[in-house]
Amino acid sequence: MNRNYDIIIIGGGIIGTASAYYLSGRGMKVLLLEKNFLTAGSTGRCISGVRQQFSSPTTIQLAMTSVRLFKILQDENVDIEWKNSGYLFLAYSEDIVRMLKKNITIQQQYGLDVSFITPEACKKQVPLLNADNLIGAAWCGSDGQANPFLTVKAYADGTTKNGGTILIGEEVSAIKTAANRIESVTTTGGEVYSAPAVLNAAGPWAECVNQMVGLSMPLEPERHEALITEGVEYCSIPMLVDYRPDGGYFMQRVTGQFIGCFTPKPNIPGRNIDSSLDFLADMSSRMVRLVPAIQHLAVLRQWAGSYTMTPDGSPILGQTEIDGFYCAVGMNGHGFMLGPAIGQAMAQYITEKQWPIPLAELEYGRNYGKKEDMA
Repeated sequence: MNRNYDIIIIGGGIIGTASAYYLSGRGMKVLLLEKNFLTAGSTGRCISGVRQQFSSPTTIQLAMTSVRLFKILQDENVDIEWKNSGYLFLAYSEDIVRMLKKNITIQQQYGLDVSFITPEACKKQVPLLNADNLIGAAWCGSDGQANPFLTVKAYADGTTKNGGTILIGEEVSAIKTAANRIESVTTTGGEVYSAPAVLNAAGPWAECVNQMVGLSMPLEPERHEALITEGVEYCSIPMLVDYRPDGGYFMQRVTGQFIGCFTPKPNIPGRNIDSSLDFLADMSSRMVRLVPAIQHLAVLRQWAGSYTMTPDGSPILGQTEIDGFYCAVGMNGHGFMLGPAIGQAMAQYITEKQWPIPLAELEYGRNYGKKEDMA
């Protein structure tokens, strides 16, 4: 086996596999190492929504690029269960109305098909919605959903077709540098792979990888729970986002199941992925309040996964002070939806030393500040 590569990617989720696909498509000799199995981390535990309704111009553009790339994957006869099923951000207070309208003004500047609609229009869009006390909502019909497992498989298969190598069950234990440059990676099994570049796409374990080269980034994993119901006939329930303190967000998958979660208050730090009975009861009631018709559905499974948070709520991308050590980390729960665009952007940055769009606000070493609303 040839052990010399142009770049080694650590992490087999959406960020790692998308980056591997676009880098190998540019002719780079790619090795991706995953310590467990593909999608074993955050990607395989997400709820599969893909939105473009962000408040930052940079993130809006990345998200719109991702939607285009999801569609391209689907159009290449790879069924990733992509659908423009939409996102409906519900407003129950004037503060949320103002926030949504402010964000819509920015989003429309970049050509996003988003608008603020009345409760009556919400009911027309989603007849099963309980619109009690609803003031209005932000609606974007081109937001959507895809299957994270099928999407990662599509990128992994595409990588191998491009000549790349993917090894699972290979945990990185050390990264060797010399004269401040990347030289090689060693696994727990004692295998050594040489490359002048490494991309850290290790999700909740990203800081463990950073420490191997003596770096530290403001990355804080935290636990988020989710559930999925049995499937029923698809009735076009988009992602419903309820900002109330006892709200949440959920949608109907194209395969018929309802899937959702809510952000815990206070947050639960760490990589613990235990699930709780409290969440099961609480999330179920939050879903039924918005769509009473689903009250008799059985919950098939619940689980937990990790968001990897940064102080300002944005990913950390780019080159570090270690020559050849790149990062695409800190996705703040947006990794799946931004993954295709970030993978494509990292491929251009690594091969051409420039971003496809201005990404200074996401670059490694920035002033991390604090999170904005709906970032």
